[in-house]
Amino acid sequence: MKILLKYTLISFCFLNFLPGIYGQSNHSYWQQHVDYQMEVDFDVENFQYTGTQKLTYTNNSPEEISKVYYHMYFNAFQPGSEMDIRLQNIPDPDPRMFVDGQSRIANLKPEEIGYLNATSLEQDGVKLEYSLEGTVLVVKLAKAIPAGGKATFDMNFEGQVPIQIRRSGRDNAEGIALSMVQWYPKLAEYDFEGWHVDPYIGREFHGVWGDFDVKLTLDKTYVVGASGYLQNPQEVGHGYEEAGSKLKKVRGNKLTWHFKAPQVHDFMWAADPEYIHDTLEISDGPTLHFLYKNKPELLENWKNLQSKTADAMSFFNQNIGLYPYKQYSVIQGGDGGMEYAMGTLITGERTFGSLVGVMVHELAHSWFQHVLATNELKHSWMDEGFTTFISSLCMNEIMEQNKENPFENSYASYYGLVSVGKEQPQSTHADRYAFNSAYSTAAYSKGSIFLSQLGYVVGQEKLMESLRQYYADFQFKHPTPNDIIRTVEKVSDMELDWYLIDWTQTTNTIDYGIKSVVAEGDKTRITLERIGLMPMPLDILVVYNDDSRETFYTPLRMMHGEKENPYNSLQRTVLDDWPWAYPSFEYVIDKPLGSIKAVVIDPSQLMADINFANNIWQKAQ
Repeated sequence: MKILLKYTLISFCFLNFLPGIYGQSNHSYWQQHVDYQMEVDFDVENFQYTGTQKLTYTNNSPEEISKVYYHMYFNAFQPGSEMDIRLQNIPDPDPRMFVDGQSRIANLKPEEIGYLNATSLEQDGVKLEYSLEGTVLVVKLAKAIPAGGKATFDMNFEGQVPIQIRRSGRDNAEGIALSMVQWYPKLAEYDFEGWHVDPYIGREFHGVWGDFDVKLTLDKTYVVGASGYLQNPQEVGHGYEEAGSKLKKVRGNKLTWHFKAPQVHDFMWAADPEYIHDTLEISDGPTLHFLYKNKPELLENWKNLQSKTADAMSFFNQNIGLYPYKQYSVIQGGDGGMEYAMGTLITGERTFGSLVGVMVHELAHSWFQHVLATNELKHSWMDEGFTTFISSLCMNEIMEQNKENPFENSYASYYGLVSVGKEQPQSTHADRYAFNSAYSTAAYSKGSIFLSQLGYVVGQEKLMESLRQYYADFQFKHPTPNDIIRTVEKVSDMELDWYLIDWTQTTNTIDYGIKSVVAEGDKTRITLERIGLMPMPLDILVVYNDDSRETFYTPLRMMHGEKENPYNSLQRTVLDDWPWAYPSFEYVIDKPLGSIKAVVIDPSQLMADINFANNIWQKAQ
């Protein structure tokens, strides 16, 4: 597959993706494992449910564990919760959650709130002591789990689905009855950094890899879409024309839907009595499921969405790696778009372009989060940013946008944030951003630029080879920032720790300029200057009076390497390395000043230079 990426001053084919994968071992890596078995009985009249959960926990860490934690997310949707108080104190609250100057959570009535409580809990048959602290259940173990050991936890729990406010809930703005995400007691992750027991304040998630076996019993008129594979389609009439004659497991007016989801770190489901359910088989690929409201105004867009989903799946398979599951579901629900294991919830009352855009972004998360499972609270830019990067390329192709720079919106957003002085380092915990807008730009836009700009540093083909290698090496793991940068270092044979540090751990900016272009006899001396703190290698384009062109390249010394010529049709001169500490750099062109029309730093504009105006020198007219 060939992706054409055009630049403002020169149009070149930079992204010609060729497959290339080799092995990498991680001998010291370990991760925990969970197996969930859950049976849930749901009352659609009062939106309350009871459930049982048998959780087998394997301690693959080198340490014994004497306590565990569960996330009880629905407790965030109560007046006075941390999520509620944060809404009331952040300067730019999420408009979906804050209406008419008030937090929607603060005004919930008892029958509208969410809650999730454990009513009993045992470890290998022994009752446990536990306490609920907001959205976290703290559990003291009866017996420590040794390194390499296992324990089985049996829990009875009860919950109430809140009015849909953020992601999850009942009766969303488009009338979807149940968007069931973050709905069950979810064991917290324990890794080399210790426990990750962040309260649910509004951002995203981190989970333990495992297998889910879930039985959902609810009103027989509801159609359910979920993570995993439906085990009993004939019994529930799911996807069958003669549904009524196939219903077997009827308990009064209820049906039991049985799903299994192997090797995932979350489980979601959604249900509505008016869902249309379509399927699309992809050649040598998964079955695509589409569940959406039976409204005449939605039908055309949702039918047309299906082939675009197949196109996007093909694009990601070729440019990242093969989707590893046998199904993917696009389900109308939630409050925008949010990725989950083997499916997504998206709002559906959109223009066709918007509908495709949100589908593409959430589908891309199946690679960058649901196979490469980063800790979203600590490294949100690694899932949201990488997803934005690859989905921008995908949209440019499957929607034939033909943008000169598919990432232009990401750069514009980043420049805007820098200009207002609200930027915080990308290493900031997702809940600790002073502004929602600063979080969004850091995670989505600056995270996307991390990759597009890295392609400028190492070369586009090396970048895409690195992404495929990263996917091959770290799928079904919890990769960290060091893992992606080390992968790119190995593929490119360059040293890139400086890039990771400056771009993600500081707010240092890039600003290079052309200080002077002066005659030196029958030659020309060009002086460049570094104004910003962040170092970068430089591509310099020189345009002559006859419109002929050549490029000059100054590698950054601390890279200890150089990229291949990105402008294959132009002659390139590789200059001496530029040591970062030197504020200026000079070189001489063997052409008279009068023959030069213009000099441009980074004609691709993939380097996020905050002042492009000083990147251009033009002959006075």
